[in-house]
Amino acid sequence: MNRIWIVFSILIVLYSLLVARLFYWQVIRSSSLRLEAASQYYLTFPIPAVRGAILASDGKPLVLNQSAFLTYAEPRKITDIPGFVKIVSVPLGLEEDTLVSQLSIPGRAWIPLAHKVQSAKVQELKNLKLVGLGFEKEPRRMYPESSMAAHLLGFVGSNEQGNDTGYFGVEGYYDRELRGKDGMMQLEKDVRGAPMLVGETRRIEPQDGRDLVLWLDRTVQRSIERRLSEGITKYGAKEGSIIVMDPKTGGILGMAAIPSYDPGTFGEFPKDVYKNPIVSQTYEPGSTFKTLIMAMGIERDVVTPTTMAEEPGPVRVGEYFIRTWDNRYRGLISMTDVLVHSSNVGMVYVQNKLGKDGMLKALHGFGFAGLTGIDLQEEAAVPMRDDDDWKEIDLATASFGQGIAVTAIQMIRAVGAIANGGQMVEPRIVKEIRDDTGSVIALKPKKSRSVISERTARIITEMMVAAVDRGEAKWAKPKGYRIAGKTGTAQIPVAGHYDDKKTIASFVGFAPADDPKFIILVTLREPTSSPWGSETAAPLFFTIAKDLFGYYGIAPQ
Repeated sequence: MNRIWIVFSILIVLYSLLVARLFYWQVIRSSSLRLEAASQYYLTFPIPAVRGAILASDGKPLVLNQSAFLTYAEPRKITDIPGFVKIVSVPLGLEEDTLVSQLSIPGRAWIPLAHKVQSAKVQELKNLKLVGLGFEKEPRRMYPESSMAAHLLGFVGSNEQGNDTGYFGVEGYYDRELRGKDGMMQLEKDVRGAPMLVGETRRIEPQDGRDLVLWLDRTVQRSIERRLSEGITKYGAKEGSIIVMDPKTGGILGMAAIPSYDPGTFGEFPKDVYKNPIVSQTYEPGSTFKTLIMAMGIERDVVTPTTMAEEPGPVRVGEYFIRTWDNRYRGLISMTDVLVHSSNVGMVYVQNKLGKDGMLKALHGFGFAGLTGIDLQEEAAVPMRDDDDWKEIDLATASFGQGIAVTAIQMIRAVGAIANGGQMVEPRIVKEIRDDTGSVIALKPKKSRSVISERTARIITEMMVAAVDRGEAKWAKPKGYRIAGKTGTAQIPVAGHYDDKKTIASFVGFAPADDPKFIILVTLREPTSSPWGSETAAPLFFTIAKDLFGYYGIAPQ
């Protein structure tokens, strides 16, 4: 009886293995087997999809496809390889010896010579009527505005398989939508592998990539790029950036950073300029951060604009002393004047009133514990330390924007919540996606959450207006406009300590204060004319604000 069961069990196992094997070949491998079988009878040619265009908010193109060609050689048709190479190597920029070696390899029927060759050069080569030289259409990206908005747009290069792939900016983030899906054509072949004139033809049409419509306004973008270049020269800064955002929608109206590059010739620039510093590089925000901590103090009812704090001199925090930036002390100072005069001592008072829980609530609430979600490929942020790792001195210095690392996009989103009545929205680059049928997918703004109440937003806005009207940069403010803003000057940490002469100067503000049309963040790294934000970033901000007032037709009040 036992032997019968053993034999039966063996048969069951063998039968199961047979079923599993059949399942593998007929189900799992069926698609690949069909393709392998088809390859024996058909020649397959890809039909490339056309990559989608990228348009500004007015519908004008920022990125298009330009007619270009893959240039290739067919060695079997070439009778004089050295002579062929001597003719084509110069216009295509190829090494003669290397090309001769490649063309001389036995059995090679087809060799690519150069990709994305422009039409004019291809016509020159065609006029030579060289046997064995061929061309295939291969569109290349064209940037009509040259280097404008390079960090925002990104560029198209080749991946490991040699296929066009978007890198950085929206080209990288929306690569799948832009590239579409290639089609293919299959031609029945004869025993020699040549296409049959009367054979079966199969064709799958490509699905062209989708077009992107951005929030970006070309007039705003041109203005901030010109002003940033002028500002860096005027103030002797190493680097700089400007963002303009609609605080109600989160739409990025303009984004510029220097140093930059031209996406049409990206290979001619060092790779370290490809990344967008606005979303990938952190900095210490300095006094611009005071607006956020003060807002949370008002939200939690621990201070009001008229609350008075003692400011007799430097305040001791553990073994450290916190001083005012100008070493001036007013005895007593109101919370409004803490922002007007940018008092670090006054901010330590607010931090003490908030306590550790209130400070951490401010940092988390305003979004500094994670990414903003902006639709750009390279966004990065420094993880915020664990709640238990915050020491007393860390909380104190964070209240005035030192010892905490943020990105510019995090900062403008956070202050944008004040401009938007307490509602923080996700910053967005793309406004619409359009497919090849003309259908439009509108991307609605996402309200992240309510960070502070509308009442608190109104109060802190008035305090920021006072900071502009009575602060260190009041001399640069355009007359007749209510602008809410704050300067910032943060020392740069070098080898474990802060360097007084190396700073990041910044200014963040929105206008008109009562119904904001835009919010702007300006940053300048290591200005040499003056280290202070009030003397560098602030006047640059006000110059841009004047441009925008004129562009949007906003009259003085």
